[in-house]
Amino acid sequence: MFALRTVVFGALARGVRAAPSLVSAGRAAAQGQTRPLAAGPCVLHVCRPYSTEKSAGGPSQLDELPPTMLKKEYLGINAEEINDVVKRLLSLDMASQSDKLKVKIQQLVDKVRRDPDDRATAEVRIAVLTARIQNFKEHLQLHPKDKANKRRMLMSIDRRKKLLKSLRRTRYDSFEHVCTELNIEYTFPPEYYRRATKRWIAKKAFCLQVHKEAKKLRAEKFAEKVTEKKHTPKSHAPLYVFPQPTD
Repeated sequence: MFALRTVVFGALARGVRAAPSLVSAGRAAAQGQTRPLAAGPCVLHVCRPYSTEKSAGGPSQLDELPPTMLKKEYLGINAEEINDVVKRLLSLDMASQSDKLKVKIQQLVDKVRRDPDDRATAEVRIAVLTARIQNFKEHLQLHPKDKANKRRMLMSIDRRKKLLKSLRRTRYDSFEHVCTELNIEYTFPPEYYRRATKRWIAKKAFCLQVHKEAKKLRAEKFAEKVTEKKHTPKSHAPLYVFPQPTD
């Protein structure tokens, strides 16, 4: 038994050394790659195909930005006085994702701000949260298992809901303007945030059934009273009884 184990492990070791490049079994079969048997046994490492595939994301909000546009820090610079190489370094063509997001946030803020010096009103904060929420959505399309950014996105959505609710209650005209400019569809929150358990669903169905039966019994009793009043003759009592004389 020990000799057989030594022979098997030796053959496997020679096969691993003979195959320096690791190829998955599915990819080798698809490409039609074959190895000669004279080269020695080879070990094919089986891997799942979806581990190497990346999900294709949809259109991004940053695609609307022109690549020749300067970064947020250099928007006040005259582009005609700058060298072409420097202009490209300062433009969005060579910018990172965070720099492009800053420019997108600035564009959304300019649409809804009350005045040029407005930086902390509800409209500005809603615009900033809208750009970040869209950025989180695009990121989660490519990385659906990123739980930390998903939690941040949900927190941003709740914060924006709170600001929209307050803005709708205080400044309805600004609320309509923000929803129109930022393409936000406001939906009213549910009345109850209670989790629907099996016991609660069964209890609710039973209560509705009892209410329906009670309503039916009340209707039957009311119908019986109406029929009794129709069949009983009406007695016309005198309006005034004259007193009788006493002896």
